[in-house]
Amino acid sequence: MDVLLWITAVSGLAWLYLTLCHGWFWRTDVRLAGSTGPAADTASVAVIVPARDEAAVLDVSLPTLLAQDFPGRARVLLIDDGSTDGTGELARRLGAAGRVPLTVTSPGEPPAGWTGKLWALRHGVESVGEVDWILFTDADIAHAPDSLARLVGEAERDRLDLLSVMARLRTHTRWEKLIVPAFVYFFGKLFPFRRVNRPKSRVAAAAGGCVLVRRTALERAGGVAAIRDAVIDDVSLGTAVKRSGGRIRLVLADPADHVDSVRPYPALADLWNMVARSAFAQLRHSWLLLAGTVVGLALIYLAAPVALFAGIAGAHAPLALCGLAVWALMTATYVPMVRYYGRPAASAVLLPFAATLYLGMTVHSAVRHARGRGAAWKGRTYPAPAE
Repeated sequence: MDVLLWITAVSGLAWLYLTLCHGWFWRTDVRLAGSTGPAADTASVAVIVPARDEAAVLDVSLPTLLAQDFPGRARVLLIDDGSTDGTGELARRLGAAGRVPLTVTSPGEPPAGWTGKLWALRHGVESVGEVDWILFTDADIAHAPDSLARLVGEAERDRLDLLSVMARLRTHTRWEKLIVPAFVYFFGKLFPFRRVNRPKSRVAAAAGGCVLVRRTALERAGGVAAIRDAVIDDVSLGTAVKRSGGRIRLVLADPADHVDSVRPYPALADLWNMVARSAFAQLRHSWLLLAGTVVGLALIYLAAPVALFAGIAGAHAPLALCGLAVWALMTATYVPMVRYYGRPAASAVLLPFAATLYLGMTVHSAVRHARGRGAAWKGRTYPAPAE
């Protein structure tokens, strides 16, 4: 019992540090300012949408891009990446009724050393010509009518080189409600938004569903080719732009902004695969980092519940009280995120359960890699990048 008490105390100290000294990662108030600004009136923007077998969601998301109320010049390019479900044909039909012009094109199969999505993005960038801004947005992201104007307006006003919005994911099903808020919470802990947004900080990231980048800044960072084999391409892009001297900003979508993912994840397996396909890549395919992550997750998220229940079962009051205190602090940091997703504050107490699932997803990601499956997505498998 005494050993578990010391372990829980260490977990408590870790939570005090994370709560007070880790970039206020648990707060959810880093949002778009909301001003369009006069600079957006003359700006030119190309919206690039990579799409591979996205017909199931495209009729909901693409019309929102084609209906953008943007004062400058805008066009949408949908890059049909070898779809077999009629994605390209559906996009052309939707484009016929849009306010913003649409071009549908195909890049062909990616060459060795490229992921399919990044090959599609490269093809799109080469097709847009001399524009001021490029918006990379996923095929499952729906935008409010003023989304593009607000993004460009804030980026122009604050002289940003990259502005990314973490889209609101669906939380309709039981599993989505449990796992999605934790997904964004963990992302924010890995990449605290305030540190990402601080020019002198080394922390850099972006959220791939919605990334506005200045064309000249993208070129200065080496273009899409600089991250050609990245599985976690959004973080890699944000890092490349920041390292090349660019100013970047990452924000959460405000519920009123309606930068929302419309992709459903009805079953646990769907969410599990979403995380497992890239979790080991996040650890740079390092088995040592995997071991450290497993130990760290257990210490941070599981020690307190174990201590509480063990203390109650063994009538060990100090252990039970220590476990309760640490679990309460952990829960308090999670409350803003669950409320951001419209969940009751009491559901934050389930964070250790969600963390256990993420631990399993991370280990499974490594096992998939060991079995030669790598990062598998829509019929393609990507091995670890060559050193």
